[in-house]
Amino acid sequence: MDKKRIARNEENHLFGLQPMLKVKQLSKAIYYGKLVLPSHVSISITKVACQLQLNFNSSYATDLMYGFICITVQNMSQSIEVLNLRTQRDFQYVMKMENQMKGLRSKFRQIEEDRKTIMARNFKELKDRMDELQPLIPVLEQYKTDAKLISQFKEEIRNLSSVLTGIQEELGAYDYEQLYQRVISLDSHLRNCMSKLTCGKLMKITGPVTVKTSGTRFGAWMTDPMASPRNNRVWYMDTYTNSKVVREYKSMADFVSGLESRTYYLPFKWAGTNHVVYNGSLYYNKEQSNIIVKYSFETGRVLAQRALEYAGFHNVYPYTWGGFSDIDLMADELGLWAVYATNQNAGNIVISQLEPQTLEVLHTWNTEYSKRNAGESFMICGTLYITNSHLTGAKVYYSYNTKMSSYEYTDIPFHNQYFHISMLDYNARERALYAWNNGHQVIFNVTLYHVIKTEDDS
Repeated sequence: MDKKRIARNEENHLFGLQPMLKVKQLSKAIYYGKLVLPSHVSISITKVACQLQLNFNSSYATDLMYGFICITVQNMSQSIEVLNLRTQRDFQYVMKMENQMKGLRSKFRQIEEDRKTIMARNFKELKDRMDELQPLIPVLEQYKTDAKLISQFKEEIRNLSSVLTGIQEELGAYDYEQLYQRVISLDSHLRNCMSKLTCGKLMKITGPVTVKTSGTRFGAWMTDPMASPRNNRVWYMDTYTNSKVVREYKSMADFVSGLESRTYYLPFKWAGTNHVVYNGSLYYNKEQSNIIVKYSFETGRVLAQRALEYAGFHNVYPYTWGGFSDIDLMADELGLWAVYATNQNAGNIVISQLEPQTLEVLHTWNTEYSKRNAGESFMICGTLYITNSHLTGAKVYYSYNTKMSSYEYTDIPFHNQYFHISMLDYNARERALYAWNNGHQVIFNVTLYHVIKTEDDS
């Protein structure tokens, strides 16, 4: 009630005098910001201004209204400015929080990456440790095997001890002279039994065993069947033409490991792959000729050379694979041989036994088997065995017995493991076939059928 009475009195005070003059002055004061009124007074003035505008239609009332609008806009601008300041402060706070969140996110990401890196590093260290331990596995396996062998050896030693004890007890019943006579008697029986063994007949070929992989597709390798048991040298002649280099190895182990002991340079190049080492000398076919050369490894000189009469050469009568394999030199229990073909025998195989010192032909046999249809051949106990191919599926198809001057067709298969055989020779000392199989040096085992002569046969 007091506020209304005061406002009414103020209205009477303001407009009780000359209305038009006062309104004009008041409006100017309000307009230029020289007069600031309380809100309840401003409301009353607004009402009065509206009444004056209606009653007097005066421009002063319009000025008064405009002043009040300016005040209202000014108040609103101030409020908006305050609100804007608050908004900016809040926005800065939000931005600060966002930066902090980004920092936290990067820290979490870094922590995650560090964790992965640590795990990867730990895993790599563990893997490296496992790789270091990996080679110990076969060692442990070998240790287990060795331990088992040791146990077996211990058992065998115990058994041997008991056997030796029994032998010692038995020896006590004889004197030295009696024992010596028994040994002589057993040795005589053994030699008598060995003398009754004739040269065997080929029954079976097994293998091969791959000794080494080296060289070209074609070549020859061999040992000396006449060498002593302590002499195990190996000779190696790669390719079938245009070469004079012979490599020597002291043992089969050295050959496998490639430990060469000596290199020989022959005076003439060879033809083919059908060479043979016999009693310390190399026998080979001189290139583009039917001449046989005997070369001594001990002296490094040619000891003999002789032409093989009428023998075809330089791929006139080769084996099925070609390679200047016209003349094949070989050795067995009975000596040195040459296998070839002549026009006089219509290109069929001819067998000649040679005198090792002079290369003179001692005996000759003509067969009816075409040289060009033969894959390879080898001699065992005076019998020539011929294969029907150098490729997969080959077998010993034909044999010719020089003792009987007769032939027969056979069917003895063997495994051509690497599909192409360019050399196949028999070694009488080892009772085995040496072969060059498509760049692989292999050995076949042979099974021979021995006939024992009885007293009635003699």
